[in-house]
Amino acid sequence: MGRLVVVSNRTGDLGTKTQTGGLAVGIVDALKSSGGMWMGWNGEVVDKPETSNAQLTTHGNVTSLTVSLSEQEHENYYLGFANKVLWPSFHYRLDLMDYRTEFAKHYAAVNRRFADTIHSHLRNDDLIWVHDYHLIPFASELRRRGSAHKIGFFLHIPFPSVDVFSAVPRHGWLRECLLQYDLIGFQTKNDVQNFCRYLKEHSKAKFLSPNLIRWQGRTISIGDFPIGVDAGQFSAMAHERDEGIELERMRRSLLKRFQVISADRLDYSKGLPQRMKAFRKFLDSYPEYLGRAEYLQIASPSREDVTAYADIRAELEQLTGAVNGKYADFNWAPIQYINRSIEREKLALLFRCSLIGLITPLRDGMNLVAKEYIAAQDAEDPGILILSKFAGAAEQLNDALIVNPYDINEVAQAIRRAATMSMEERRARHRNLLSQISEYDVQRWQNEYLAALRAVQTVAPQSMRSSHSTWSEGRGTMSGPRH
Repeated sequence: MGRLVVVSNRTGDLGTKTQTGGLAVGIVDALKSSGGMWMGWNGEVVDKPETSNAQLTTHGNVTSLTVSLSEQEHENYYLGFANKVLWPSFHYRLDLMDYRTEFAKHYAAVNRRFADTIHSHLRNDDLIWVHDYHLIPFASELRRRGSAHKIGFFLHIPFPSVDVFSAVPRHGWLRECLLQYDLIGFQTKNDVQNFCRYLKEHSKAKFLSPNLIRWQGRTISIGDFPIGVDAGQFSAMAHERDEGIELERMRRSLLKRFQVISADRLDYSKGLPQRMKAFRKFLDSYPEYLGRAEYLQIASPSREDVTAYADIRAELEQLTGAVNGKYADFNWAPIQYINRSIEREKLALLFRCSLIGLITPLRDGMNLVAKEYIAAQDAEDPGILILSKFAGAAEQLNDALIVNPYDINEVAQAIRRAATMSMEERRARHRNLLSQISEYDVQRWQNEYLAALRAVQTVAPQSMRSSHSTWSEGRGTMSGPRH
């Protein structure tokens, strides 16, 4: 069995024992078990990076290969095409999409440079696993260089409906790039359906079965692989002790108060303003909870250079001030808003002592926070998860209270229902949810995806090289391969 080679926009820290985020946890475990390489951006922005400046570091049987980005690449590839075009459109926010030709040009160029960097380090039997929307053209660039490797792609964010994706500039080029992978993986069945429907309406790909297509002499597999968490590890974190959090828990218990918690990146896709408005509606509709319900919103900073993120931060600060100004008493404030990152160990403890986990994104690929909230709970006195129906996790977590995040009345009523739910029902729901996240954990995600990738059939390098399209910098259109 050959090495596993992982390619992602950023690499994880292989020198630490504990990884953050499901992607890093699953990838590091897979790499260490088989040996391999992880390639990506090192987070540095410099004047003029070059392929020859790639850095190689080794941790046991795993090699890290990293490159830096120039200011222009960071502006156009990362902040531009990836996060001003793909991120908003894939999250159904076409109104926030900002497309410019130079964005697409640098997006293609950075993928080309990534391929140039890694190509000389590849072995013939390597298995290549590419992650997320930043690197859609990566396989196409490797194929141009004669690669016959098995190359898989996994999209961590949602794949949008046909109408939305077809509104993305250069969607045809993106489609051709995706079809250079041997396995295209998504988080949910809905994502798979969206992509397959798009192919049926906007390509000549032939469907051999619902999840297998034939295109230009190649067979491509498509599947859903819902990512999970390490439930045992997160549960262990939640059993640790923090004196400050324990004192707060005791204070709420004595005063017969309960905590509602949310933890997200500060991102317009997470539905944070709608969530605060729903909590305000809850207090308006059920005044008996004034002085009793406390809402803790943790929103870690994200992409602060993008205008839309500054706008949402200002809106959240305004909403927090308005709600607290209306309802706060000298010894109670309804909303605590924290705009910084919280260590995962502390977050696990906060989840455990919160009666309600309010996870209501407007659109999300999976949402691992919902699964971590479940893992953190005390089985004898568990909290209740309120989950958006537009989070990928809703396909699996049927025993959560599923809500429409756009309907603030429905969310407010769900908070009320959770606050009054019997212990018997809480335990039954938690038992089912915990079973679900334990069975479909991050290890299963990794194993099933890699097994599917190893099982795919590939074709000769020459036929691959002659069949794909690439970005033409001069015209900004699709063209045949350049030799």
